[in-house]
Amino acid sequence: MAKFSNVFQPTFEELKTGFSIRGKWKSDIFKNNYPLVLELGCGKGEYSVGLARKYPNKNFLGMDVKGSRMWKGAIDAINEGMSNVAFLRTRIEFIEYCFAKSEVDEIWITFPDPQIKKKKAKNRLTHPKFLKLYSNILQDNGLIHLKTDSQFLHGYTLGIIEGYRHTLEDAEHDIYNAVLKRENMEIKTHYEKLFLVKNMPISYLRFRLKK
Repeated sequence: MAKFSNVFQPTFEELKTGFSIRGKWKSDIFKNNYPLVLELGCGKGEYSVGLARKYPNKNFLGMDVKGSRMWKGAIDAINEGMSNVAFLRTRIEFIEYCFAKSEVDEIWITFPDPQIKKKKAKNRLTHPKFLKLYSNILQDNGLIHLKTDSQFLHGYTLGIIEGYRHTLEDAEHDIYNAVLKRENMEIKTHYEKLFLVKNMPISYLRFRLKK
């Protein structure tokens, strides 16, 4: 992937000393001023690529630490000649080193590890620790989407939203059996397909952070 023009793999030292793309994703990488949408824990990048196909007037950036998974999305984007999708290989804990204040317009969190054990709570991607990081890089009223197979994480996140007085816009514990059909649910990740084979319900949340 080091040869891929749509993949960025900064070292921690590069991030600490000042990542050259921070604050310049739209101008220097995507060459436009369209909204910037992050997919956190993107895996094979199915949502980043899938959304980029649907919305040519938005920029999509998949973020994950595992390059072996990310390779699939990156090569698909290259093969399709897509200029509005790229990938960033680093830890989500380092997100503030990668993006300037209010640089991001929207975040998707797709099938993260729910980190069910109590001692792992701070590793949940909707833990207040992470939401504070997202708040610093998101535009005011920027949306966050959570799509997960974990009813535990769904309920946990609902509790965080209520407890910290964030704004809940939508919540559904079983999207494929719901009366109301949501946009962009047709895009399915590798893991989602495995969960659906097991008849596991897929849940969805959409919310905005209180600043």
